[in-house]
Amino acid sequence: MVPNSTPGRILAAWRSGHFTLVLCEPLLAEIDAVLQYPKIYKRIRWDAITIERYLSLLRFEAEIVNINGASVRVPRDAKDDIVLATLVVSSADVLVTGDADLLALAASYPIITPADYVSRIF
Repeated sequence: MVPNSTPGRILAAWRSGHFTLVLCEPLLAEIDAVLQYPKIYKRIRWDAITIERYLSLLRFEAEIVNINGASVRVPRDAKDDIVLATLVVSSADVLVTGDADLLALAASYPIITPADYVSRIF
């Protein structure tokens, strides 16, 4: 990840303790799968051991919530239900995402873009 990029700055802010990252087990599984996509590998070049270490770091340092029983729906993309459920179950202050289907719900939930979040914390 490029340190001065928007995602890099958000990751650095998390690692510095500026906010608590909240995840659920299905999101961790999705992160694992995405990190193994060929196009992602080509960019970050992490082997299986590095990916496992990263996932361990996330499990250790993030707040992991149980979303079982959460009944929320993302009308435009049911695959995003786990993300919205994580927000709702955790009562997090904000969901930071570039996903248009989730951003479409910003009138009902505290959802903002990564660029907006970076402008708030820096």
